[in-house]
Amino acid sequence: MMQWRSPRRAPLQLIVDLNVKELAAYLNDHFAGSIAAIELLDHLAKEFDGQRLGTFFREVRDDVRTDQDVLRGLMEKLGVEESGLRKAGAWILEKVGQAKLNVSGNEAGGLGLLQALEGLALGITGKQLLWRSLATAARNSTELQGTDFTRLEQRAKEQCERIEVERLKAATEAFSR
Repeated sequence: MMQWRSPRRAPLQLIVDLNVKELAAYLNDHFAGSIAAIELLDHLAKEFDGQRLGTFFREVRDDVRTDQDVLRGLMEKLGVEESGLRKAGAWILEKVGQAKLNVSGNEAGGLGLLQALEGLALGITGKQLLWRSLATAARNSTELQGTDFTRLEQRAKEQCERIEVERLKAATEAFSR
């Protein structure tokens, strides 16, 4: 919602008020997605423990946790409470995903690994779009300023590229049997 403030407060300055309800839902959706991603990455790191992929999944998990901390801090700054319902939904969705992964075969070369990597790629792409959207909104909102959204978007892009390398390896292995 855009409004003009009285000249006593800010002469001829256009002020953009955040739609806090919409922003809270948006941030909570992404926060829930980060919870599901971390759960999946924990599961994958355990499944591939002692292997190259185990290390890879732990590194990506740590990156996602770092980004989740930034998102949590931003939510706190804006006074947005974490949605217990969305977090519970993310947890349930991730458990369903784990079951699907186990059925499809979560070993290296299995279809389940390929699908897990694709799910992670989709989530990280969503995170990249989150940071870009917030950077755009921050241009007109002091509440969102002070966070380096460009750096966060670049980090998400780098995470996607790392996932893509592993996804293509998994695709080759899954379909070359």
